[in-house]
Amino acid sequence: MHMLNTLDQTVIKDNMLPSIANKALNAAQLQLIYNRQWFNIWVPKEYGGLELPLPVGCDLLETLAYEDGGMGWTVTLCSGANMFAGFLNPDMARQLFPERKVCWGGSGRIGGTAVKVPNGYRLTGEWKYATGAPHLTHFTLNAWLYDGEDPIYNEEGEPMYRSFFVDREDVLIHYDWDTFGLEVTASHSFSLSDVYVDENRAFELLPDKRTHDSALFRYPFMTFAACTLAVNYIGMFRKFLHLFEKQLFLRSKDETWAKEKGKERLRKFNDIEIPFLAMRDRLYELISFTWQENEKEKAQLEEIAMLSRDIVSFIRMNTVVLYPYMGIAGAQRNDEINIVFRNLFTASQHALLNI
Repeated sequence: MHMLNTLDQTVIKDNMLPSIANKALNAAQLQLIYNRQWFNIWVPKEYGGLELPLPVGCDLLETLAYEDGGMGWTVTLCSGANMFAGFLNPDMARQLFPERKVCWGGSGRIGGTAVKVPNGYRLTGEWKYATGAPHLTHFTLNAWLYDGEDPIYNEEGEPMYRSFFVDREDVLIHYDWDTFGLEVTASHSFSLSDVYVDENRAFELLPDKRTHDSALFRYPFMTFAACTLAVNYIGMFRKFLHLFEKQLFLRSKDETWAKEKGKERLRKFNDIEIPFLAMRDRLYELISFTWQENEKEKAQLEEIAMLSRDIVSFIRMNTVVLYPYMGIAGAQRNDEINIVFRNLFTASQHALLNI
């Protein structure tokens, strides 16, 4: 399992509560992320990134989510957007991604319009949930393609869309992220009003549309997204279980409590932890297998999608099972188990791995 050094852990721990109060990552957290290049874990080395193998990167994301779910979620979503480097014009990618603070983010939903004009598009619309909005250097979005006022259709008669990226200066941020968990992700909405972008700022997240031959860009994007999100839930739930077990240990020092309730609580804990860790291990087996195989096995890719949803469902259900045993400490906003609880249930609203 990926290990952070002591200084990393100290910075993350010391800044958790201040950043929650501020509802955004603070300067110390961002400095750590920039120094360690965590926003660029998937970016090719040729462009100044770390180009981590998928199993290694997922292990890092799980570790960050264990230490601080809000920070881990932000790194996951922003590094996932920086991964788009492999689908851009290579000359442009070489120019953009060596910048120390480069950070992409945006919306995966299709919305707004992209009207075709000579050499580019004019973008208009509003998109929700751009994780890391306050520190993004570029915003990404999906927009429906138009020729004037008419939608553009493909050969199957379906409306077409493209992915785009725009500079921060072209975006209006709507500071509307006011959730009870994952506060620090600052996933605000944003809008564009008739903004021109050159055609080389449009891209498609398909393996055959890649512009770089790193292994990651041959890997199916939706499977990549499922893996990287699932390990965040896993990291947060591992922390939840750790804090629960710690409380069991402390309470068991009371002999009366240990005799009357200890064994029953420990059995309940084990009945949840054992199958959870088995599912986690299976997910990493699948990630490693599909990463190593040149010819992706459809069955394994489908199992990753199904298992990721099953893991999130299991975590959501069993967090509710264990939470009532936390006592009033679990309801205190600044208690870490309450923070983890809030983060988990805010994360559970993400559409990709929801019910």
